Amino acid sequence: MHATQRFLSRRSVLKILGMASSGIAASRWLAPDAAMAQQPAAERSMETFTGPGANSHWNSVGPYVTEPQKVPLILLTDRPVQLETPRHYFRTAFTPNEAFYVRWHLEGIPNGVDLKDWKLRIEGNVNKPLAFTLPELMEKFKPVSVAAVNQCSGNSRSRLLPRVPGGQWGHGAMGNAMWTGVRLRELLDMAGIKGGSLQVQFQGLETGQGPAGLGSNRFLKSLDLKNPVLDECVVAYLMNGEPLPMLNGFPVRLVVPGYFATYWTKCLTWIRVLDGPDENFWMRTGYRVPDTPRGNTTPEEVKAGKVKTIPIERFPVRSFLISPDGSSKIPAGMNVTLRGIAFSGFAGVNRVEVSDDSGKTWLAAKLGENYGAYSFRTWESSWIAKSPGPYWLAVRATDEKGNTQPDEPVWNPGGYLWNRIERQEIVVGNAS
Repeated sequence: MHATQRFLSRRSVLKILGMASSGIAASRWLAPDAAMAQQPAAERSMETFTGPGANSHWNSVGPYVTEPQKVPLILLTDRPVQLETPRHYFRTAFTPNEAFYVRWHLEGIPNGVDLKDWKLRIEGNVNKPLAFTLPELMEKFKPVSVAAVNQCSGNSRSRLLPRVPGGQWGHGAMGNAMWTGVRLRELLDMAGIKGGSLQVQFQGLETGQGPAGLGSNRFLKSLDLKNPVLDECVVAYLMNGEPLPMLNGFPVRLVVPGYFATYWTKCLTWIRVLDGPDENFWMRTGYRVPDTPRGNTTPEEVKAGKVKTIPIERFPVRSFLISPDGSSKIPAGMNVTLRGIAFSGFAGVNRVEVSDDSGKTWLAAKLGENYGAYSFRTWESSWIAKSPGPYWLAVRATDEKGNTQPDEPVWNPGGYLWNRIERQEIVVGNAS
């Protein structure tokens, strides 16, 4: 069991679910000042895109919409549903469920699940096919919790130049939650994996109208059975201490700590052990990156057919300044607290540095509470701008394996793996 996973008693889990079903909000894994992170954004006119250059805004550009169980989020597309989390919700380590971003792949998403009929099925190349109701998952297995960032593979895609197809996410296609559920390894061990098995495949209730057997009909993802991440995976039925919102995968979703969200199957209903490689579209063609450092390549190399690709897996180290956000002037001489988040898919963040001269010099920031290797890590730093004028604040993070954010862009045709050092312009005015 990974050190960042935490156990809950069955009684406490059932109590939480009971509270939620009776309309009482269960306690979240949020800091005491979490309310600040939930304040609505100030009224403002819709930002406009000025392409073909990179998106200059922190978030994507689109209207705010309200969906069931959600606060107003930024709409990218409505079929399939793609909603981005506004910047101010990242002021705390844990992202409120109602503000958590949404990304589906096919238009046929479930609007509800009847728990009298729903079961999680473990099948395929196993000794004993199994099926569990939600109460059975809660009662037969010891609950385990893990804090983990869920980040869309295309997060920050609108930063890439030249621009690439796909949802033009800003930075808000990510979120951090405390996920509680059953260890995937326990389910697989109970079913008994037969010899000769190679991969385990995951499928939820998401469907499309395309022909059977094609990616437009079903969304399927697989992991190698030799991959050690399987020992860290959780089939989660609680998110920040509450049942998952429908749009985030109720009744259960797969949690793959450190991996991009393409593997985090929502409304997980089938787990299949395969005796051969998964050759479906979403593995063979979709969500692949160049087999190069940082997944970097060029349009010319892609056009020439010279790029070998591999499935996308772990996300790189990243960090963000969340406040101040540059929307208003700061008086010269004022002591301002810079605040933000950092995270990595490879190891816990152990260093964050900030710069007020666009990366020429750096100072270490103070790190917030450590919730585990795969969680957001908050940071803060005191800053005083002594004279009026524009400042470019930059932030970079380093994880425990020595991975540090680079200051060079990345490009690949999928628009993945962006983790360049981010900069924010802050205008300082006269104090008098």
